[in-house]
Order: sequence, then C-alpha cells, then structure tokens
Amino acid sequence: QVQLVESGGGLVQAGGSLRLSCTVPRNIFVDSTMSWHRQAPGKQRELVADISSDDKRINYADSVKGRFSISRDKAKNTVDLQMTSLKPEDTAVYYCKAVSIWRVPSWGQGTQVTVSS
Repeated sequence: QVQLVESGGGLVQAGGSLRLSCTVPRNIFVDSTMSWHRQAPGKQRELVADISSDDKRINYADSVKGRFSISRDKAKNTVDLQMTSLKPEDTAVYYCKAVSIWRVPSWGQGTQVTVSS
C-alpha cells in the first residue's frame, strides 16, 4: 500500500492563502503524474490540478486557474498546491493522487480546507 500523506489544510478567511503538501515515497515520486483533487460535501470528487513526472505538463481546473499553483519539490519528494485568493466554494477535503504506468493509482487520506466568508 503506497503511502501518500497530505498536510497543510486548515481554516482560512476568504481571500486568504494556504499551501498544501503531499509527501510521496521516492520511488513513486520519480515516475508518477501527481494531482490534487477535492471533494466538497454532497459533491463528486473533482480534479484541481495535475503535474507530469517531468514537470513539463501542468493542468488546472477552470475554477482555480490564476489562483492555485501546483509544483514538485524533488529534494523533499513532495507535491505542493499553493492556493491564493481562496473562496468559500474552495471548501473541501483535498486529496493527492499518484498515477504511473507501473502501478495502480494511489490516494492520500485527505486534508480539510475550510474557507470562511
């Protein structure tokens, strides 16, 4: 069982910022496309952003473009999601995911982000 561990969630006021981090085992980190997803109460889980293993391809959901930034830290084996200009509708549990052709996808346990109005 691959262990992805998210951190950095919390409560923030609208307009504020948070930085989420997902720690990934090294052997998974080097060959996986990494992504952040979120799930709000009563809604389906949705893709927020993803980044390829070589950092060359990055995609964002339209709802977060210009506000969120995904990045990989090769020294720490982490995938970070910098979130700015947060809105109440960004409130959700945020999950990181690792996808590789070499293994089944792996998910973290999630971290709660709550944005108050």
